[in-house]
Amino acid sequence: MSSLKLCLAAPVLLGLAACTTVGPLPGTPEYLAARVSRAYDCGLRVDRAHIIARLDQQERPRFVSANATFAVSSYKAPRSCDASERSSVQREIGALDKR
Repeated sequence: MSSLKLCLAAPVLLGLAACTTVGPLPGTPEYLAARVSRAYDCGLRVDRAHIIARLDQQERPRFVSANATFAVSSYKAPRSCDASERSSVQREIGALDKR
């Protein structure tokens, strides 16, 4: 492959790599922390203590650590959410809170 083709392909490959980078996997304490953080971004009330209490003992430190990381990044760059996202996050948090 010539260097010109390689130079032209590099941005495409980087773009594809970014597409495969996803957030935390659903069902993990990190995913739960991300959703709780997003709920706060959307101005929703979250019973964090209740959610933590429902986690297994070994998952709690992972949730707390991830939640702190998301809270710091959210505080530095708060994002608003529209009505449909707010409703979606509210449903998710409600389901997570009842699990």
